[in-house]
Amino acid sequence: MIDVTKQINAVRRDLGTRVLEAGTAWVQTISQVYDSALDDVWDACTNPERIPRWFLPVSGDLVVGGKYQLEGNAGGTVQRCDPPKGFAATWEYGGEVSWIEVRLTEEPDGVRFELEHTAHVDDVRWAEFGPGATGIGWDLGIMGLAEHLSGAPGVVPAESMAWLGSAQGKEFITLSSELWGAANVAAGTDEEAARASTDRCTAAYTAG
Repeated sequence: MIDVTKQINAVRRDLGTRVLEAGTAWVQTISQVYDSALDDVWDACTNPERIPRWFLPVSGDLVVGGKYQLEGNAGGTVQRCDPPKGFAATWEYGGEVSWIEVRLTEEPDGVRFELEHTAHVDDVRWAEFGPGATGIGWDLGIMGLAEHLSGAPGVVPAESMAWLGSAQGKEFITLSSELWGAANVAAGTDEEAARASTDRCTAAYTAG
């Protein structure tokens, strides 16, 4: 049984902006410290046999310049790799391109996994749903990684979908959405607009 409150509170969420050649972009950062060895966390994040146990099945070439595809989700190109410290890749989905960077840092109480997702401000999903559009998915991902590193059985898609539709799953989604909404306000978004996008995001994820 997942302790929703404990997991939600174990995560840092930040939102800022960055100026790119093509214009201003949102920079979304999420991180959690895991009580695991650096090499083990690195392997969990880069080994195509382990990634499906906590995230999604992946195909392609996980090397610099290689193309990857997550089943039913984003794909892209691996742009940089610095084992066991981190990697960067494009994140291509729905005809839009954004960028992810994963950084692993040893800390006194474990290894901090930090993921940075950079997307253009005019990204359609962000405009309608705010940072929760991608943030909830990342929250679910690093929760899966936490479970995997603690020795939990691998992800079973049918069970995961059932959990997302349960009262506990909807509680997790709602809390994640609210905290990404708060990060949106802290980043300077109008509070009323941020509230509206948060409500739309929560409703979209919990519908059904």
